[in-house]
Amino acid sequence: EIWLKDEGANPTGTFKDRGAATGAARARELGETVLAMPTAGNAGGAWAAYCARAGIILHVAMPADTPKVNMAECLAYGAKLYLVHGLISDAGALIAAACLEHGWYDVSTLKEPYRVEGKKTMGFEIAEQFSYQLPDVILYPTGGGVGLIGLWKAFNELEALGWIGAERPRLVAVQAEGCSPVVRAFSTGQQSCEFYDEATTYATGLRVPRPFADRLVMRILYETEGTAVSVTEAQIAAAVTQLARMEGHYVCPEGAAAIAALPVLRDSGWIMPSDRVVVLNTGTALKYVSNVDLAETPILEPG
Repeated sequence: EIWLKDEGANPTGTFKDRGAATGAARARELGETVLAMPTAGNAGGAWAAYCARAGIILHVAMPADTPKVNMAECLAYGAKLYLVHGLISDAGALIAAACLEHGWYDVSTLKEPYRVEGKKTMGFEIAEQFSYQLPDVILYPTGGGVGLIGLWKAFNELEALGWIGAERPRLVAVQAEGCSPVVRAFSTGQQSCEFYDEATTYATGLRVPRPFADRLVMRILYETEGTAVSVTEAQIAAAVTQLARMEGHYVCPEGAAAIAALPVLRDSGWIMPSDRVVVLNTGTALKYVSNVDLAETPILEPG
């Protein structure tokens, strides 16, 4: 029994809207006027949108090879955009230094407390949509890990309210083979992640060489008796095509990674046929259309 929770229909096309809406609103309430953040792409666009609505200036740094759609939307919303030759970790170092120098408020992943408050609403919705009978397994594409943390926090709060019991879904961190620090740490029973050198993947949201909250992510996987699994670039691309052609659903490569992990976990026996499984698709594939290769598409002359 497989369910897909789709975040691609959010206003800027990804799950990042949840944290950005909450974070930007709270920043305005607290009187902050200038925010800054690094991004792998989608978070920058989401925060730019909500900061525009809140009248807040936003400085965004992202890798120079990020999909151009992400760059275009940041500029459209009026954010100050900086491109970095490197990874999100390099962008993060530049933003941290700029915040110290200029007094900007750093809204990087888990360096402010409100982003995760928005992300946890995914967990609230999953519980509500299943009439508070939680699924057995949730697969989550994991870069920075905030969504995974949000799910865990939501379920803990629902238990505290008495709306669910102590049972939890087995949470799965899905990563790309070219950048899988969580998978590497989990496979050796570590409590934290090492920096993943030369990280590379088409799924830019998964290209995080070391999650800032790595210890919490690892704790969540162990507490929920979950696991961590990586998939190849070829498996991700095949899953995008498979879901589009079978279901008419065009998912982002991060979501496709989670889809691709399903047969891996099924074939190993980790997921059983009787399990109710939720796969999180974190965004629409339309955010990646600027990277699609159309070189072999025929061009026909009129008549």
